[in-house]
Amino acid sequence: MNYAWTMVFFAGFFEIFMALGLKFNAGFTRFWPSLFTFFFGTLSFYSLSQSIQTLPMGTAYAVWTGIGAAGTAIIGMYLFGESCHILRILCILMIIAGVSGLKFL
Repeated sequence: MNYAWTMVFFAGFFEIFMALGLKFNAGFTRFWPSLFTFFFGTLSFYSLSQSIQTLPMGTAYAVWTGIGAAGTAIIGMYLFGESCHILRILCILMIIAGVSGLKFL
């Protein structure tokens, strides 16, 4: 079971890097950013596929997307100057709380 949770967390982490690659690949017209996106997307889907062998599919998918969504939003604020409005941060915290609830309940 610990292996499955480790894999779903890796999947979410890789998802963040895949989304970051999407920011730079200009619609898959730039080679290296496109390769970066494909590489991390593949790692993300592989890790997710490993996790759902043990975890309930809905739980694993929700945790994966939650990690990706929250992580991407935080990276966007930090690297790209996206809004750091308190309500936006509160929403990210709610995503994290929901993901944590799915893992621990």
